[in-house]
Amino acid sequence: METFILELGKGFAFMERQKRMIIDEEDFYLDLLFYNRNLKRLVAIELKIGKFEAGFKGQMDLYLKWLNKHERQEGEKEPIGLILCAETNKEQVELLEMHKDKIMVAEYWTEMPPKKGVGKEAPPTFNRSQREN
Repeated sequence: METFILELGKGFAFMERQKRMIIDEEDFYLDLLFYNRNLKRLVAIELKIGKFEAGFKGQMDLYLKWLNKHERQEGEKEPIGLILCAETNKEQVELLEMHKDKIMVAEYWTEMPPKKGVGKEAPPTFNRSQREN
């Protein structure tokens, strides 16, 4: 997964896996932390094996606020977050207005779509059950 994310574009630097954050004497762990030189900001990534849940926003928002307070250096912009899920709930993401909090949600596939679907969204005939088989 780290290699895939690094291939998203130039300027990504891997910083840490399972970034430990202590908040109110409780341990929290961010899955992956990157820095993007072009964006000049930290990029927090959470990997979820299931469908998107509204609570993921609160978790990521907490992580971003902690990173902004404790890890952001002078001259850097506020951190952004990416939640990668096996399946998104587009209406929930839209209603939560996650983009306003600098949080994006994306769906990952465990298998590549058929060749005719590469470079586009999955064709209507290519559904989740086909990806899992």
